[in-house]
Amino acid sequence: MKCNQCHSDDIKVIESRDVAEGQAIRRRRMCVACGQRFTTYERLERPQLIVVKNDGTRELFNRDKLLAGLYRACEKTPVTSLQLEDVVNSVEQDLYACDESEVRSNKVGELVMDKLARLNEVAYVRFASVYRRFKDIASFEQELSLVRQGKHLAEQQETAASSAKIKN
Repeated sequence: MKCNQCHSDDIKVIESRDVAEGQAIRRRRMCVACGQRFTTYERLERPQLIVVKNDGTRELFNRDKLLAGLYRACEKTPVTSLQLEDVVNSVEQDLYACDESEVRSNKVGELVMDKLARLNEVAYVRFASVYRRFKDIASFEQELSLVRQGKHLAEQQETAASSAKIKN
């Protein structure tokens, strides 16, 4: 490992911790030569996963590309970088759990949408607008309606669960 500032290879680790539910290690490093601090992540190298696009083209799964899309969807929201890393890790884990070397892009999109819906509604709608390629306001309103219904159903389930606890 070399310092990205002065290119010295005299680097020391100043902090390590597990992230992504033990799927990666985050290390804070410091260059002894110039004092520059930076973060690295270590992950298990897995077999390559191929994403099959809607037009039939194939490309390697790229977690950085997915993370970049999530950052765009979450701009100016309270969603943290760590939460987005968790989303990407969870999606990646789900994809590898399928035990297939190729996955359809719509499966990746649906996994992301499911996780974003629970994390932040605004980010979900932003991501959905690109992923689902909304062509007009009506399709946008339809997606918002689904978000509202999902929230309403979740509130009803919580109320029912609370009522059941009170009765017992």
